[in-house]
Amino acid sequence: MKKAFTLDGGWQLQSLSDPTLTAPITLPGDVHSALLDAALIPHPYWGCNERDVQWVSEHDWQVSREFEVSEDLLTASAIDLCLQMVDTVADVYINNTPVLACRNMFRLYQQDVRSMLVAGKNHIRIVFKRADLEAAERASALPFPVPWAVGNNQVPHMNTLRKTQCHAGWDWGICLIAAGIYESIALIPRQQCRLQNTTTTQTWTEDACRLDIAIEATLLAESPVAVEVSLTSPAGERIITTGTLTGETLRVSLDIDSPCRWWPAGYGEQPLYTLCVSADGQQIEKRIGLRELVLETLDDEVGQSMTFVVNGVPIMAKGANWIPLDAMPGTHSPERYRQLLEDAVDANMNMIRVWGGGMYERDCFYQLCDELGLLVWQDLMFACALYPSTDAFLDDVELEVVDQVRRLRDHASLALWCGDNEVIGAIGWYPESRQNREKYVVNYDRLNRVLEQAVRREDPSRRFWASSPCNGELDFGDAWHDDNKGDMHFWDVWHSGKSLDAYHSIKPRFCSEFGYQSWPSLPTVKTFAEQEDWNVTSPTFEQHQKNGRGNSIITEMFTRYFRFPASFAQMLYLSQVQQALAIKTASEYWRANKPICRGILYWQLNDCWPVSSWSSIEYTGRWKQLHYHAKRFFAPQLATFVSDEQGVRVQLVNDAKEAVSCHGVVRHIDWHGVCRKEWRVDVDVAADGNETVWQCDTAQREANLGQGFYHVTLQCDDEHIENTWFDSLFKQLPLVKTEVFATVRETEQGVEVTLTADSPAFFVTLESEYTGRFSDNSVTLLPNEPKVLTYHGPESAEALQASLAVYHLAASY
Repeated sequence: MKKAFTLDGGWQLQSLSDPTLTAPITLPGDVHSALLDAALIPHPYWGCNERDVQWVSEHDWQVSREFEVSEDLLTASAIDLCLQMVDTVADVYINNTPVLACRNMFRLYQQDVRSMLVAGKNHIRIVFKRADLEAAERASALPFPVPWAVGNNQVPHMNTLRKTQCHAGWDWGICLIAAGIYESIALIPRQQCRLQNTTTTQTWTEDACRLDIAIEATLLAESPVAVEVSLTSPAGERIITTGTLTGETLRVSLDIDSPCRWWPAGYGEQPLYTLCVSADGQQIEKRIGLRELVLETLDDEVGQSMTFVVNGVPIMAKGANWIPLDAMPGTHSPERYRQLLEDAVDANMNMIRVWGGGMYERDCFYQLCDELGLLVWQDLMFACALYPSTDAFLDDVELEVVDQVRRLRDHASLALWCGDNEVIGAIGWYPESRQNREKYVVNYDRLNRVLEQAVRREDPSRRFWASSPCNGELDFGDAWHDDNKGDMHFWDVWHSGKSLDAYHSIKPRFCSEFGYQSWPSLPTVKTFAEQEDWNVTSPTFEQHQKNGRGNSIITEMFTRYFRFPASFAQMLYLSQVQQALAIKTASEYWRANKPICRGILYWQLNDCWPVSSWSSIEYTGRWKQLHYHAKRFFAPQLATFVSDEQGVRVQLVNDAKEAVSCHGVVRHIDWHGVCRKEWRVDVDVAADGNETVWQCDTAQREANLGQGFYHVTLQCDDEHIENTWFDSLFKQLPLVKTEVFATVRETEQGVEVTLTADSPAFFVTLESEYTGRFSDNSVTLLPNEPKVLTYHGPESAEALQASLAVYHLAASY
């Protein structure tokens, strides 16, 4: 059998609007990245350059190259050109013959081009047409107006295109209408058959798993084709079976005794089996995690549960929402995916929601989630707009969903298919749909039913969830405020301006979106702004704030909770304190209400460019204070203070599958660091448990009012946990203006930083010009109780010391 080969690598880029404009381009890659590499555009992320590069999307672009084909290759029965992630309106020509018209970024394209090829040199060119003009043309042909994401998109009618919606801008995203191809471009010769796809189904008994494997192929000759199927265990043991393809589908089964079960992060290991299907010199290889997963939505005394159950164990889903890795998709790399996903696991996350305004992620994303134990809530790619329901649109979307479900369904990490992000809610956002709601509800239902039917047909093993947020099956009530069933998006604190205690007004079953913005750190600001623009209302800074009210909301909330910061650097620092405090307030309270709440996914994990946003990890890879706090408030064991009309108490939450033994103290400490009172805590907490381990009544709390703060320190088996609680607003606290000392030294384990202070210091944060991170940050520091943090990065102790800045709350004003 002849070998497949790729057309990846060097191509030539040319504008068809201005043929003198040319540059090299590497595919997979995107047009903006190529122009940037050729110094034909300034960096879009610097200063106000975003507006200076908009001309790029107002050109048609062509990429072309030559490639060699041998006489031997042409003896194949078929030679398939295989493309995916083609963005978006693209026509493919080989030797000047049109071979493929791509109109959907999310389709997997395959076309036999053997008859167009010749021995020796061949020429391929791909023409990318303007997305904005295509979108406008499609919109004008619709039978009635379909509102697009006004306020997020800067280019109209992107909802008519099957393209990453946030490429046209979002309230955290730059407007770069990208064009390109973001996955490998392959030419695959076939002789006897076209091996198309393989899917698996698991059937469990108590101590065994049967793996049913469906192999789909197209025969290119009349003779049957031998197929070999092998499964290699994590320990290297191999099971092999064979079969014969005589039609379009071959089914085989493998019985696995004592299977190694796959678990989400924090609940067990992630063993992966290697499945290999071979036929006619072609091979499909997948890594399979053996596990049982269901989404339980059962009636109870509160309303209806929403709990992911893996291998019979209820999971406390903890994580964040994922947006595209970069606004220039050609810069997406396996290394960047790995770093962000490992950072998620390092912060004790076990679930990632792939948001519907982005893209179905690259294969390596899901492979990494399998490897790391990150469950994936997978939105289909619709968000915050209404969408057409014409026959042509629905037919195209159905093919897209079939392609993507078949590509992704065998990943152990994939937990849920969700129809869209906030599309049912968007019916109430736009004048056309508000005035004729019934019409647009029917329009929505036509699309949503096509999505549901395609998902259920292709992957009956998983739940289809109609929308996020959603109250449940065919229940499209007010999931932004109804907390007794389904998943919520709770935005009352950020968008509605409520105080942080509004998070205590609800007890969601599963909160799949809530968030609070911060500004980026000073080292990240330096990557996009000159020093004269280091001001939150400078033109550059406002260009990097895409939420119209964002800066006002952040500063107004300062005045409610904090004394106003003294400098630009302190404003950046305090914004990250405030963000962390918001998400901490919600997450800890909702965890304290387990098992009512079984899912917390904050908005958002990452940024696609350096920007003011809701992310917990900056575009540069730096952890914001929020991400360090998430590591603590998502830890398997959490001790959190809960204040209500009965007084104040400590809830000890254990998410582990095993009971834990916890020992420590709760202290009331004055502002100089003197312990006013101490209470011992010695308790065993059951598996998946939640217990009150300390409390004081209202009278005791009132007697201590203003005299100090509460601090809990516990050792839970091998985990050290602590937390701090204040009985008044931070701006009212008589904080001592202590000095925090940071001593950096080299050790055999790496670079360590020892923090000390003479008086209590809060939200003590280390910041460096370097992109490494610390083992902990944004911590409470008590006198005579030094904290030793490890620095994870290649820099020496001397270099780190020279670049280190230390912030804490009392020094911010």
